[in-house]
Amino acid sequence: MTHFAVNWLAVIVATVASMALGFAWYMLLARQWMAAVGKTREELQPNDPTPYIWSVIVQLVMAYFIALLTPVLFGATNVVNGILCGANMWLGFVITSMVLNHRYQGAKWSLTLIDGGYLLGVLIVQGIVIGLFG
Repeated sequence: MTHFAVNWLAVIVATVASMALGFAWYMLLARQWMAAVGKTREELQPNDPTPYIWSVIVQLVMAYFIALLTPVLFGATNVVNGILCGANMWLGFVITSMVLNHRYQGAKWSLTLIDGGYLLGVLIVQGIVIGLFG
């Protein structure tokens, strides 16, 4: 397995697609998410670009690993295998880590559901895009 032998165009398109999902997801659930976080719009510092920069970086890393691991785990890179890889990574690592951390932090279950649902969507969208590129 060569770490840089991935389709970088697919990784970049998958990152853009998952960011677009994030904008739609959190616009749709903004009120519920802010209630779950327990903050107002003003407290979230909407003019600070730092969270968006980090979002691009971490979603690029996630897309890279979906592209890297899909053929290793499933033998080929296609849409079904991309979805399976994303869903398995979410179940095995993402949601389990979120539940663990949120329970210690005393976060509301609604926050876990909103953010966890979003990250499932991210990994599935990335799996689809990467699968389409083959």
